[in-house]
This record gives sequence, structure tokens and C-alpha cells, in this order.
Amino acid sequence: MYNAKAYSAASATALLASTTIVRREPTETDVQIEILFCGVCHSDLHQARNEWSGVMPTVYPCVPGHEIVGRVTKVGSAVSKFKLGDLAAVGCMVDSDGTCPSCKAGLEQFCPNGTFTYNLPDKHLGGVTYGGYSDSIVVDQLFVLSVPTNLDLAGAAPLLCAGITTYSPMRHWRVTKGKKVGVVGLGGLGHMGVKFAHALGAHTVVFTTSPSKKEDALRLGADEVVLSRNANEMQKHAGSFDFILDAVAANHDINAYINLLGIDGNITLVGAPEKPLPVSAFSLIMGRRSLSGSPIGGIAETQEMLDFCGQHNITADVEIIPIQKINEAYERMVKSDVKYRFSIDMASLKSE
Repeated sequence: MYNAKAYSAASATALLASTTIVRREPTETDVQIEILFCGVCHSDLHQARNEWSGVMPTVYPCVPGHEIVGRVTKVGSAVSKFKLGDLAAVGCMVDSDGTCPSCKAGLEQFCPNGTFTYNLPDKHLGGVTYGGYSDSIVVDQLFVLSVPTNLDLAGAAPLLCAGITTYSPMRHWRVTKGKKVGVVGLGGLGHMGVKFAHALGAHTVVFTTSPSKKEDALRLGADEVVLSRNANEMQKHAGSFDFILDAVAANHDINAYINLLGIDGNITLVGAPEKPLPVSAFSLIMGRRSLSGSPIGGIAETQEMLDFCGQHNITADVEIIPIQKINEAYERMVKSDVKYRFSIDMASLKSE
């Protein structure tokens, strides 16, 4: 075991603060990574403040962070995928059972015995896992990913959650050239959805309630921008979409978007509104349309996504912050005051 610097929340109401945590020494299959950047996901805030207490109660101290990029500093004797100095990444998972049908299908995100990067039981050290708001992390090589060397590392960090969360459903629903794709909401997830839909060759339409976001949506790769509160603009697109990615976490009228789908069209939720959304059965039935949800992707698909980003030079739009501003970043994130993700420069942790 060794000590690592980190930032943690001591309780649901406490500010995140500097602390020291224990990491395991690498086993023969482990990779030790010096963390260079860690993205800030809204789920970090939910977990730190125990806002998911009914589903996933927080164990304190909590060290959030599951959008991790860094450099390999040590490898176990049986590690074959990485060597010292390699750029490496860790996303939302650090372990799974490897034997269930989901794992065997490369869908580790659905493993009933999977281990998230933070706040789930740590089979090595006891207690719970600690995330990427830290100067280093040790993870089994099967859950470590390679980062294309041409990508900006600060912008690459959010790919490990925001990136794969939007890429995975687009691949599942076969978004390609010639398809018409909608993206609802232009935030941390939505802006990645626009970039991917554009890079995959789809005609990309952004739906937003904010006229001020039109210019940015076009810059990110949208072909059209629709103000969703304008009934006439919405009606023009009725029955025409192959796929819609819904990245809105607030309550909204899902039926307005279901009605925009063509025959066999799909709308996938990646945002998670707090309250159930009423759905019109007839809107689904009459067009053989479907409504689905999607979390992150498996490890192989996450690597595919990173490689795709390397080929198309895709990263998240980020505001880089020092770790000392993480509490301020949380407050700004609640107000949607960031374009479009925060990325923590972990070099700032050295001064603690």
C-alpha cells in the first residue's frame, strides 16, 4: 500500500477538501497511473452530496472522479497491454466478474457484480473504491484504456463518461451517413452527441430551449438548430428522424420528440429526469417507434470510441480548473455555467 493525495467529501454537506488516501501496490495484472486530468461529471456531485441515497447511498469519505487520463508509472509482471510512460485512461468501471453473460459479450457495464471507479466495495483494500480526484490510481489492465497521442488530454478526460455515454447508443442504433439524428439539450452530454453524430456522417439537428446556443451548436457540427418551444419549427420535422439522443436531465415533454421519429425511429435517454416521463402509447405504436435508455459502454466499445476520437480529433470542450476550485465548479455546474465540462488539472494537487 502507498499514500496518495486526493480531494474528498467527508459528508453530504461538507465541501470537498484535501486528504490522503491509501492505494494498493500494483498486483501482477495491475497498472499504476499518474493522473494528469480528471473530468467533472454531474454524477460526481450527486454522489458527493448523497443525492442518490435511495439507489446508491454514498459511503464517506467519498473521492469522486471517473473521467481519468494520465501516464503509466508502474505495471505488474503479467501486464502486456501497457508499458511505462504510456498514456492511459480509466472510466466508470474498474472491475467486473468476467464470467456473467454480459461480461462475456463485452458488455461489462451491465455486469451485476461490476465495480464502479468510486463508492463501491474495494475487494483489494476493503472499504470502497476511490476515484480520480487524486494524483494516482491502480487498476487492473483489463479496465485501462489507451489514449490516442494526438488528443488534448484535458479535453480527452470527459470522453471516459460523457463521450462513451453518447457514442454507445449511436453505435447501437446504427447512426451512419444518410441518417437524420436529433440531439436534445446542448450540455456536457449533448455537445458530445453533436460531435459524434456529425463525425458519423449523419444530418444532425440540435433541439434547445435557448436561442443563444444556436451559434455554438452550429460550431460543434449541427446542420440545423430547432428551438423546441417553437411549435412551428418542431412540426416541420414531424416523422422524419431515424434517431434522437435525449440528453436532458430535467422534466420535459418526451412525446414532442417521439412524434418527430420516422417509422422504426428510436429515441434514447441518456439524461435522467428525477420524475417519470409520461409517454403516449399511440405515438410509439403508430410508427413502430421505440423509446430506450443507455448507460456507458463496455470496455471494448470505450476503446473503439477513443480510437474514433483519435481519428477524427474529437475531444470535449472543457474549462480547465485547479483542484482547489472544485467546490466552486460544483456550484457552477448546478447552474449549467460551463461550456461544456470541467477538467481538473491534477498538477494543482502537488501544492497541497
